[in-house]
Amino acid sequence: MEVTELKIPGVLLLKPRVFEDYRGYYMESYSKRTLAEIGITAEFVQDNHFYSAKKGTIRGVHFQNNPKAQAKLVRCTKGSMLDIAVDLRKNLPTYKQYVSVVLSAENKLQIYIPKGFGHCAMSLTDEVEGQYKVDELYCPELDRAIRWNDPELGIDYGTDSFVVSEKDKKSPLLCDSDVNF
Repeated sequence: MEVTELKIPGVLLLKPRVFEDYRGYYMESYSKRTLAEIGITAEFVQDNHFYSAKKGTIRGVHFQNNPKAQAKLVRCTKGSMLDIAVDLRKNLPTYKQYVSVVLSAENKLQIYIPKGFGHCAMSLTDEVEGQYKVDELYCPELDRAIRWNDPELGIDYGTDSFVVSEKDKKSPLLCDSDVNF
């Protein structure tokens, strides 16, 4: 597996080994041993799968507050999506910075997002499916979101055409959030 640390320390882009032949391909999408070898020791306890029908669908910026913050391992299994990790750790110089990567069924890349980050995904094509593992179970009492277009974050989505849920439209700005990282 190839590993690239992105501009925010701890956020990793993972490129699994893919074995292709005339039948198609095989790849190991998750291996506790392989991740441990590159320093990811999160114990994943839940898998999540999402589907976005339309290009420009935004999901995020989502996170769970402490003590149930979640590390995530994200991949795209159909179509293409822009995946974004926003640093919400107030005590670090990278606070409010974000990284974005294109994940697709074709490139088979994955992104590891440690605890303390908000997560956002935007479909770049119609018919997008994404999957992600988390190391803490879903906890509705600690489930949080920050408005996807918060000017303080300045996320560049590369488009002006969006499909956004009512929940995400009503999410607070970062300055009004109770994020506790």
